[in-house]
Amino acid sequence: MRNLLILVAAVAMLALTQQSSATVKPGDNAPAFSLQDQGGKTVSLSDFKGKVVVLEWFNNGCPFVQRLYKEKTMNDTADKYKDKDVVWLAIDSNSGNTPADNKSAASELNVNHPILADSDGKVGQAYGAQSTPHMFIIDKDGKIAYQGGIDNDPRGEKGSERVNYVAKALDELTAGKPVSEPETAHYGCGVHYGN
Repeated sequence: MRNLLILVAAVAMLALTQQSSATVKPGDNAPAFSLQDQGGKTVSLSDFKGKVVVLEWFNNGCPFVQRLYKEKTMNDTADKYKDKDVVWLAIDSNSGNTPADNKSAASELNVNHPILADSDGKVGQAYGAQSTPHMFIIDKDGKIAYQGGIDNDPRGEKGSERVNYVAKALDELTAGKPVSEPETAHYGCGVHYGN
């Protein structure tokens, strides 16, 4: 059991902070998708044409994701911008996870936005999502405006020195400005693709 815990910790640390090698880069067109949310409703990226869309790669079993929801970082950030034409979508690309699994996860973590099931991993691979959470922001023109981490605080220890990169980018986009830091290192658990 101890060796298993050491292995899990090593894998988590390996995924902790990564410079991005995402498939899409800032300025690229965002890949289209249609996925089912935790209530069974089909949600398409095209539903939000003309809005800013935040994509958060999600895994309710990931300690990083759990911490960020317990601290309310994800929900508070989503709430702050929901009246500014910003839509927040979580995507679960872990192999085998279903809308029913995500319904349970949404309840457990008090998620205040849709969690979309991408159990075959096609959408995650199209974006090059590598960790949970790996964040992408799509601007009103359908282009990637930001990709990277939610913040600069993988261990949750920085307190007032924490920089929420997603909030910073959304502040700039909603003010009609370009994103000053369009790419940052992401951190978290690896996405468990099936292939």
